[in-house]
Amino acid sequence: MLQRALKVAALGLSLSGLTAGVAAAETAINFALDWKFEGPAAPWFAAVDNGHFGAEGLKVEIQAGQGSLDAIPKVATGAFQFGFADMNSIAKFLDQNPGAPITAVMIVYDKPAAAIVGRKSQGINELKDLEGKILGAPPPDGAWSQFPALANANGLDVSKITVEPVGFPTREPMLAEGKVDAVTGFSFTSFLNTRRLGVPAEDLNVMLMADYGVHYYGNAVIVNTDFAKANEAAVTGFIKAAAKGWQDAAKDPKKAVEGMIPRTPASDVELETERLELALRDVVVTDYVKANGMGGIDADRYAKSIEQLKEIYEFKNAPTPELYYTDAYLPKDGSLKF
Repeated sequence: MLQRALKVAALGLSLSGLTAGVAAAETAINFALDWKFEGPAAPWFAAVDNGHFGAEGLKVEIQAGQGSLDAIPKVATGAFQFGFADMNSIAKFLDQNPGAPITAVMIVYDKPAAAIVGRKSQGINELKDLEGKILGAPPPDGAWSQFPALANANGLDVSKITVEPVGFPTREPMLAEGKVDAVTGFSFTSFLNTRRLGVPAEDLNVMLMADYGVHYYGNAVIVNTDFAKANEAAVTGFIKAAAKGWQDAAKDPKKAVEGMIPRTPASDVELETERLELALRDVVVTDYVKANGMGGIDADRYAKSIEQLKEIYEFKNAPTPELYYTDAYLPKDGSLKF
């Protein structure tokens, strides 16, 4: 009996050690979002809650951000292994900080979410109507950073547009109060936030920059390249799990949002579900993504986007597009397909 008890105890210790070893093998990941926990953040939490990151041996902690530029320095310093950031801002950052260890590895917003959201009742019925009007724009806003390309592509006289620097918390309230005639922002953010403040949807004109001659890509998953070189499997695993989270959200947006709500309990489920649905429809599940899966780029469009960026940003060094994005870590098993 004693020998049997010892064998059982030894087996228990062995299994316990094996379980501890599996837990220890999980790679801890800090992931910096571009913005707070709104509808478009739900797919990342779906990837956590539905076990997709865990299946890849990753333990992912997600932190809210303060704008599309926010995640880049966090990842460049190594404080976060992964982030979510605007593609053009990555190019500018690497031009200003040569050799910084960051690159994009997965396009998520195949179209940039950047938009002009204006009040029809204040005369904003088309882009040209911005001339002679007041445009509210937060300086760190990814949409504002793309505005010069929009202006160039559409022949806007920016000298006739009064640009009012605004904070993120005051952007939509100022539009709702009529203190500005239009704002730059992500389409699904500024539209819904302004409508929630009592402005009728029919009074809001949402002009997605991608529909007005802007070739840019939107937000992408970025990685610290030092981490990536040492953890190639973890990077591919992160991308695969993230895609599954977005696929889950596309199948059932409300369920994905309901999973996010405990992290931000003051949020409105219906509002954030609509926000996620708009993001999926307008910028994530595009025709290109339906045909090719998410994460990749079209080489011709990417080249055009770099040329367009050169029109509005004076590079200190020759642009090096291969440093801004790589498809080297994308999984090849079909897991990126919708």
